[in-house]
Parts: sequence; structure tokens; C-alpha cells
Amino acid sequence: MKKFLLGTVGMIAMVGSASAADIAAGPYKAAPVYVSPAYDWSGFYIGGNGGWGSTRNCWDNLTSAGAFFASEGCHDATGGVAGGQLGYRWQTGGWVFGLEGQGDWADLSGSNISALTGGRNRSRIDAFGLFTGQIGYAWNNALLYVKGGAAVTDGRNDILFVPSNALFATTGDQTRWGATLGVGLEFGFAQNWTAGVEYDHLFMEDQNVNFFTPVGGFFAGTDRVRQDVDLVTVRVNYRWGGPVISRY
Repeated sequence: MKKFLLGTVGMIAMVGSASAADIAAGPYKAAPVYVSPAYDWSGFYIGGNGGWGSTRNCWDNLTSAGAFFASEGCHDATGGVAGGQLGYRWQTGGWVFGLEGQGDWADLSGSNISALTGGRNRSRIDAFGLFTGQIGYAWNNALLYVKGGAAVTDGRNDILFVPSNALFATTGDQTRWGATLGVGLEFGFAQNWTAGVEYDHLFMEDQNVNFFTPVGGFFAGTDRVRQDVDLVTVRVNYRWGGPVISRY
């Protein structure tokens, strides 16, 4: 009986040793390593912007044949801008490409005393639009980009009496087309929300403008008005169609 019990205990010990060896020899699986989420800039977006603008306007008086007669001087028209933008971006690797349309109300106004007539020459921009393509590079949720395309402004030019500033002659509302180049820096601060700052320069075409009196509509002369615009805006966008992607 004693021998039987000793044999049984020995067999149990052998089985336990074999089981422990089998467990120790099994493959080890490491826990998955977490990789921080990659921000995806792809998708449609819509947003708002606001900031400051300045436009440089130089007036040259022309003869009836359209030839240069005399310079009347230059002035800056400055003020606030506010509006919105709608666009689409797609990302491949770190590169981001996009198309965007932007429209803003503006209150850019300025004037100078004409060196030729002694009257006050005043320029205004009441609205502008930008239609641009973008190319940029993203570092996760930070995007640096450049943009370029077409620009359009809506404004008017007036001649005022001095010192009363009563209106003598005006061009009425006028549309002017040109080109724009800009640069921006944008950050994703939530899954679908971004915020950034942008600078744009608008190269507007020189335009020959005719002035007419507000009463009677009598012709009062022609000027060539040169114009360019600088804009600095803060932008906030909401994006859809390109969520954050988690990678493991």
C-alpha cells in the first residue's frame, strides 16, 4: 500500500512538472502598442472669417482720348472684413490639396485731396470674393498652405467737394477682377473643427472709370484707378467627410 501511494504521488508530480514546462514554453504575445491618432484633412468644410483689410488706390486723370494727363495722388482705404468660405480638401500622405470659394462683406474706405482739382478723391470696397486652389503640407493636425486664383471686388469711387465733403461726382457701384495669392496656417483643435490665420494679397486690374454727377448724370471726367488689396483674417471651419483615423 505504501509503495502504491508513493508511486501515485510521483506520477502526479511528473504530470505537474510537464504541464508547467508546457506553459513556460508557450509563445509570448506583447500588448498592442498605441499610436497617436492621425488627423485627416480630407473632406468638405464650411466656415466663417473676420479681420482687417487695406487697399491702395492711385488715381491718374485721363484726356478724352484716354491718354494720361496728370496724377491726382494715392490713398489707402482700410477697415474691417467678415464673411464665409466653402471648400473641399483631399490628403495624400502629408500633402493636402484643395479648392475654395470665399465671399466677404467689407468696409474699406479712404481718400486724399486731388493734386489736380483740389477736390477729395474717395475709394470704397464694399465686398470681395476669392476663388482659389490650395496646396499645403500637414503635420498631423497642423496645416501650412499656399493658395492662388481669381479675385473680384465690388466698390465705388467718388469725388467730393472740400471742405463740405458733399458728393460732386461718382462712378456708382463697380466690379473689378484680378488675381490673388495667399498663405495660411491652420490647426485642428477637435475632430471636425479647425482654426487658423490667413494673409492674402489681391492684384486688381487697372480700371478706367467715368464719373457722373449725381444730379442730372452729367459727365465729369475719366480717371485710371490702380488698386491692390491686403487682407489678414482669422478663420474657423467645420469639416465633414474626413474623420480622425486611429492607427494601431
